[in-house]
Amino acid sequence: MSTSSDRYAQRGVSSSKSEVHAVVDNLDRGVFPGAFCKIGADILTGSPDKCNIIHSDGSGTKSTLAYLHYKETGDPKGFRKTAQDSLVMNIDDLLCVGAIDGILISSTVNRNARAIPGEALGQLISGTEDFLATLREYGVGVHSGGGETADVGDLTGTVTVDSCAVVVMDRADVIDNAKIKPGLAIVGLASSGQANYETFENSGIGSNGLTSARHDLLSPYYLEKYPETVDLTTDKQYLYCGPYKMDDPLPEADMTVGDALLSPTRTYAPVIKKLLTENRDSIYGMVHCSGGGQTKCIRFGTGVHHIKDNFLPIPPIFKAIQKASGTSDEEMFRVYNMGHRMEIFCEPDAAEAIIAQSESFGIPAQIIGRTEATERADGENHVTIKHAGKTLTYELEH
Repeated sequence: MSTSSDRYAQRGVSSSKSEVHAVVDNLDRGVFPGAFCKIGADILTGSPDKCNIIHSDGSGTKSTLAYLHYKETGDPKGFRKTAQDSLVMNIDDLLCVGAIDGILISSTVNRNARAIPGEALGQLISGTEDFLATLREYGVGVHSGGGETADVGDLTGTVTVDSCAVVVMDRADVIDNAKIKPGLAIVGLASSGQANYETFENSGIGSNGLTSARHDLLSPYYLEKYPETVDLTTDKQYLYCGPYKMDDPLPEADMTVGDALLSPTRTYAPVIKKLLTENRDSIYGMVHCSGGGQTKCIRFGTGVHHIKDNFLPIPPIFKAIQKASGTSDEEMFRVYNMGHRMEIFCEPDAAEAIIAQSESFGIPAQIIGRTEATERADGENHVTIKHAGKTLTYELEH
């Protein structure tokens, strides 16, 4: 039987992105080298007191779930969730450097027009505009700058949905993760449930690990019926090898497997807006637990041992993925958010107020860990995760 890491590699997925970091870690790191996002000098206005951030990301293979839902039900509204996925993967990264106002978004949709007709495309576009309007109602200054729709049937069998965000902000307002140090509390904000600014219950899946989540949960039915949703050069044993159809109930949950996989990525923007207004001086850093899951934090701070030993309850979607695939605990925590997708690194005496502010939006939060001095002789950061009687250790991959 293949190991879990083999399964990811066989699907063309890298959980650590070590080959990417091998290149980008040697590039210019910007004016705040330790920040969550690259921050450049202010090229746009030329002010020495300001800085520029431009950030690109997308929904990844979450768009494939919307396509499957559309083909099975004829309902294109699932693509509205895909629009949110793409936007949040940009916006919530920007939150981690303190950018909450003056954000301009542009979206790019690459589609196969035979598979994604006008009604589906319309939901992507209107979903984008409606989601941004909702954020503005909560005081988050984010606006649409238009976008591009490209019909590229030779490049994609279905659709990809990507976004780019740009912001000019005061250097004095930057949250610089270089300040993450030993002696801080780590507060985790839940990824599942229903915030008071959401109209649905969220499974917590986010937009990371969906290539494997989709194939590990969904049955061979989807390979047979929708071969356009896979890379046919992949060994078939890794394609749609799960036990479920999308309308099957998700174990231990009040939603279907399809609803759980399609749950749009939660934005924490309204929460972070409040936190930065009321607790900025107590916050040393923020980490969006996207690519790299619970090990994402390893790249931030200097000489830090990140210890996580008090997790929020693991949502049912992650339990189902692990049971169906046999993926190890080590890989699950490396790939998925496992129940919280935003981390606040703060003074311990500020944690209670931060938790209360998150919970005022209907989002559970708690101290999930702490930072201590590194135990490595070379002084590098490392991560220890303790959960369900197991201790998992992670080091930087070079």
